[in-house]
Amino acid sequence: MLVLGIETTCDETAAAVVERRDDGRGKILSNIIRSQTNEHAAFGGVVPEIAARAHVEVLDRIVARAMQEADVAFEALDGVAAAAGPGLIGGVIVGLTTAKAIAMVNAKPLIAVNHLEAHALTARLTDATPFPYCLFLASGGHTQILAVRGVGDYVLLGNTMDDAIGEAFDKTAKLLGLGYPGGPQVEKEAVNGNPERFALPRPLAGRNDAAFSLSGLKTALRLEAQRLVPLSDQDVADLCASFQQAVVDVTLDRLRMGLRLFRERFGNPNALVAAGGVAANQAIRKVLHRIAFECGTVLVVPPAALCTDNGAMIAWAGAERLALGLVDTIDVAPRARWPLEDIGGLHAVT
Repeated sequence: MLVLGIETTCDETAAAVVERRDDGRGKILSNIIRSQTNEHAAFGGVVPEIAARAHVEVLDRIVARAMQEADVAFEALDGVAAAAGPGLIGGVIVGLTTAKAIAMVNAKPLIAVNHLEAHALTARLTDATPFPYCLFLASGGHTQILAVRGVGDYVLLGNTMDDAIGEAFDKTAKLLGLGYPGGPQVEKEAVNGNPERFALPRPLAGRNDAAFSLSGLKTALRLEAQRLVPLSDQDVADLCASFQQAVVDVTLDRLRMGLRLFRERFGNPNALVAAGGVAANQAIRKVLHRIAFECGTVLVVPPAALCTDNGAMIAWAGAERLALGLVDTIDVAPRARWPLEDIGGLHAVT
């Protein structure tokens, strides 16, 4: 089974061709990603109108490169998948409309993929991870702990009450005058900082659920920074180190609770899976190894290029759904908001 996948939900324009074999294993035949970092750097964050325009300008070429690198003709495809949300609606429209055109012209099934489900299923593409497993999804827009029981079958164990982890990193970088994207810049500064200099809070630590909250931590950091103005280079490094250590401690505490909830309901997970750009942070990666060891399971972290937004995860999710006969009509609508519960099977733990 060959599926073309298109991803345009934020500031990456991506297309990929993935093969799903009869035994359920996957192979990436091509995976082309064009980042818009340069377009948004001057603004310190993603500008939706600029992002949508950039997708329009390059998507056709990205798709052509993906097909060429995979050495596959459109006629040979078994399906065309696109991220139909959640995301910046202008970009989502560009990708989904392109996928519809390709599907219609070549009389191929269309699969409208939920971007979050694509992240949730990537471990099955890279490591053939069997269901059920526990997913820690942490990115600029999402921080969730999920039980992944099957395609379209997810149980929400924990969610952020305000900022996502990646968003908190980016806002910290902007507050301290660091570059964009902010997460890697904060991590870089933290290497030379003292993580114990500032007594920043650990929001929700010890609570009997798996919820996250980062807004209070972000506010505490801002107050410390304002107290020290003008900031020296060492002040910035120490603030970054203290902030990162607080996030690491919160992640450890919240994941312990999330895995406890998982075991109580479903037994031991086959793996702890991390997805989203935050998984590239080495301090957080160490915590993930620790918590997986404590839980007696394996840690699965897809390669960095497959943790951030990419076309291969969309193509794979499309292939997984297509294998179950789950396809969409040509009038399927793009969605800025698309919680996983709306694709069926998701139930919040109470």
